[in-house]
Amino acid sequence: MKRITRRQSGKRAEDLAVNFLKQNKIKIITRNFYSRFGEIDLIGLDKETLIFVEVRFRKNEDYLSAIETIDDRKCKKIITTSEVYLNKRKKYQSYQCRYDVITITGEIDEPVIKWIKSAFQA
Repeated sequence: MKRITRRQSGKRAEDLAVNFLKQNKIKIITRNFYSRFGEIDLIGLDKETLIFVEVRFRKNEDYLSAIETIDDRKCKKIITTSEVYLNKRKKYQSYQCRYDVITITGEIDEPVIKWIKSAFQA
């Protein structure tokens, strides 16, 4: 059996997160937004709230849980990158913003998906 790369499993995890969010009435407007400060995996609309979503996949959580892999430095990168996004997309500047995390654990074929709304604040 062919071994999948970290990038491939990350892409599959993001695809799972997109489908999960869509099932929960979130409109995905951007995937993988990059700035010189960092990347935001997913950006979506939850009614009138713009959400910036970090997706974390961990096959096993023996060492660290998926949420524990997001440190203060990563939060700051996401927040700074979200500010770049808002400066480029003026139409969203009046929206409420929220920073969410989707954790995906276990086997990618039978994942456990958790959605942590307002996982951190700007």
